[in-house]
Formats: sequence, structure tokens, C-alpha cells
Amino acid sequence: MSADDRGKRLDQFLRERLPQYSRSRLQDWIDQGRVLVNGASEKRSYLVKGAERIQVHPGELAPLKATAEDLPLEVLYEDADVIAINKPAGMVVHSGAGQHSGTLVNAVLHRFEKLSSVAGELRPGIVHRLDRFTSGVILIARSDAAHRNLAEQFAARKVEKIYVALAHGRVKNDSGRINTPIARDPVRRVRMTARLAHGRQAITSYQVIRRFKELTLLEVKIGTGRTHQIRVHLASIGHPVVGDKLYGAPAGALGRYFLHARQITFTSPGTGQQITVSAPLPAELEAQLATLE
Repeated sequence: MSADDRGKRLDQFLRERLPQYSRSRLQDWIDQGRVLVNGASEKRSYLVKGAERIQVHPGELAPLKATAEDLPLEVLYEDADVIAINKPAGMVVHSGAGQHSGTLVNAVLHRFEKLSSVAGELRPGIVHRLDRFTSGVILIARSDAAHRNLAEQFAARKVEKIYVALAHGRVKNDSGRINTPIARDPVRRVRMTARLAHGRQAITSYQVIRRFKELTLLEVKIGTGRTHQIRVHLASIGHPVVGDKLYGAPAGALGRYFLHARQITFTSPGTGQQITVSAPLPAELEAQLATLE
């Protein structure tokens, strides 16, 4: 360590000293407590003083490409270009930090073998995503041409996505629209926020399906696909999704949050026909609603 290193962020310092590893991988190791500064873990933003003892304990290296796994998979629709899957809550869509097996991609690769390569070898076929604990319909592209076509539809907001969410509190208006920009939370990096003056444009509209004593069942449509969008936007108006502790809801007994991608409508890349695919509400969510009747 030299005097020139003083004042550098910890992740920047490590990236310069360990160029064989990507910055994102080094950041993951910092977050996991695998990087110690004078024997203690620090944040990525820690500013190096120039005289510390820094230890790096590398974690398991992520695979270079996704691997096929024989996992349960519910196929809702398939043709030569597109597959629609009913993703269960708890299943990660593709490999990420510390999660390399049990993913939706692993399961789809085993079942269908060949998927589009546009998103890379770790995310074959992935055109859009659902959060880990969100269930419901998700589209997978089988060819590169289909992938680009679907990506253009998403970018042009021609894909209609409808969700069902159970939110805390009694939502006052029968319908509404939230268009507050969404950005990464500067303090808690695992969260997004709609409280800053800047961020990426995000559009969420909702309609009340039913009001309960302290909860409201909503149909939600999103015109954009930002990270955690529905969860962030509903929390921003004081109605966090049931079970979503990250955004202020109390812990629930389900082990997931009450958010389900119920329906998606898109144009077939092969035929040009409009296709609508629906995923039924999971049994555990139906059961929770039954307790509110």
C-alpha cells in the first residue's frame, strides 16, 4: 500500500490490486465479509487510510455459464420462439452472487436445452425478470431473433404485465398511478428508493380489487420494469406489500411476499399474433386470502 492509495474506496483499491477479479465480484466479497480491514469487515465505500492490513478471503468462483438441472418446472405456454413459465416464489431467475444452482435458467436449460444467447451464457433466454419471492408468469426466449423482438416490445412498453398484490392498509382511492422515479438507495444498497429527486422513470398503476379490515388487494400494472418497482412504489405511498420486510412490512408467516405476476400479453415474434398467458394464484396466497374473508 502506498500514499497514493489514501482516500480510495475499498472496492476501487481492491480492483486495482486484484485485476484478475471483476469489481462486482470483489464487491460481493466485501458484502459477504470476506474482506477484512485490520481484522474487521467494512463497507465498499470505506476510504483507505494507507496503513491498514487488508485481507481478502476469496469466495467460491461463479460458473462461467449456466448449467442444466433437473428441477420441477410448470410450463404455461410454448411455441418455437417463446416459453412462458410459472415461476414459484423462492426460485431465483438466474445465477448471481452466492446462487448458482436451483435457478429458473438451470431448470429451463434441462427441459429445453437450447435458449437464446443474447443475454450471455449465465442468463440464456432471459428477457425480463421477477424478484426471487415474486411468483408468476415469466417469458423465456428460445432464439436470438425472438429475444431481440421481445426486448424491443418491452422497451417500447408494448408488453402488458398484470400483477396481484396484497398491501398493508386500506388504499383510499379505487385506482391510482405512481410515477415517482426509482434509484438505488445510497445507504442500503440492497434496496431501491423512490424518495430521491432523481432516478429512472417508473410507471405503476393500480386498481382496488377488494378492501379488507387492514389490507387491500390490488391489481397492478407496470409500464416500466425497474428493480423492485411495485414493491418500492407501493411502499412509497404508505402501503407496502404484505410480507415485504425490506420495504417496511412486518414479517409474515408465508416466508414470501404477496406479489404475483398473474398475466402477460405480448406479440408472438413468429406469427405476429397477440398472446396472453395467465398464471393462477398460488395455493399459499389463496389460503391467505381465505383467512381474511
